[in-house]
Amino acid sequence: MKYAISIAAALASISIVGCDKPTVVNVPPPQPTTVVVPGPAGPPGEVGAAGREGQKGEPGKNADGTTIVVVPAPPPPRSN
Repeated sequence: MKYAISIAAALASISIVGCDKPTVVNVPPPQPTTVVVPGPAGPPGEVGAAGREGQKGEPGKNADGTTIVVVPAPPPPRSN
């Protein structure tokens, strides 16, 4: 019994040495991203050519009693 502690210590050290240590891979930190910021506004450009005039439309017709009002159908009765 007087060698029990030294034998236990020897077995513990042998078992710890026998473990497979994983390889540590140091990953470099990501590089900061560059944010493009617009600079000051430049001088205004030249005035462009005027657009062409479009065709004139015809005026609409008066309702004169032809107005149609669509009333939604009532919901169906509930059945419990």
